[in-house]
Amino acid sequence: MFKIPPHQVAGHHASNGTLGPLVDDSGRFYKPLQGDERGSAEFEFYEQFSSNAEIPDRIRRFFPVFYGTRVMNASDGLEHPHLVLQDLASSRTNPTVMDIKIGSRTFGPDASNDYIAKCLKRDRETTSIRLGFRISGLQVYVSEELGFYKPHRDLVLKSSVDDVKLLFRRYVSSNPSDSNPDYALAPNVYGRPNGILAQLLELKAWFEDQTIYHFCACSLLFMFEKAMASEGAGSNAQVKLIDFAHITEGRGVIDHNFLGGLCSLIKFISEVLEDPDDHKTREGDTRESTISVDNGH
Repeated sequence: MFKIPPHQVAGHHASNGTLGPLVDDSGRFYKPLQGDERGSAEFEFYEQFSSNAEIPDRIRRFFPVFYGTRVMNASDGLEHPHLVLQDLASSRTNPTVMDIKIGSRTFGPDASNDYIAKCLKRDRETTSIRLGFRISGLQVYVSEELGFYKPHRDLVLKSSVDDVKLLFRRYVSSNPSDSNPDYALAPNVYGRPNGILAQLLELKAWFEDQTIYHFCACSLLFMFEKAMASEGAGSNAQVKLIDFAHITEGRGVIDHNFLGGLCSLIKFISEVLEDPDDHKTREGDTRESTISVDNGH
């Protein structure tokens, strides 16, 4: 009945008997509750958010549906409580997926010194501090014969600023594994009135006003179907917010950490649409890409 999510590109994987998320055939995603305060924090967020009348419906659609919790046999073979969520990829055949962690700071105000040091190290080693976001993983559907282009997550995390620009091109490319990928699908995926850029701008408008929550260490998940985008009939592009183990109360203060990262992300995607051939930094950074162009399977 349960299986490992076939289109997961970041986070903990349920493989080799380790604890990780599972999915079923009914369109539900089972995320193990972390055993410390992070698990209870994420559960409390989903419960509170689901009934919060202050959240507009136009914003609620950016979040997975929450179905409660369930104690079940986990991927490590033991009984464990799980969040039961909407499986965001269940309605898609060959989804092209990108996971982007937002914010230049990925630890909350109450984090321990050890945890802060761990997060700071990762934030400095990736583009989080420089750009306000980092790409955590991606897969790009190529064809039935070739499957997916899926660079190793460790290589993605080591991306330079130029690498990030190139990955945004690869994400909307018809030849993502080539050394010089095109950007053929960019207008239909990033553009259009309901494309990724329009959805990000809608989120930005909310984050410019909302002071209910601070979304620390959350991710944006991008998804679309290549077949639809290639036909020019739209792409079913979708943006979702995921991972809420570090949510804190806004207490009347705008979430500048998330908003700053979101604005930076919007700028990068806008540049792909405006000048897709320019995937070098404006500062002239000419370091070689760390991203392999080999297929990921």
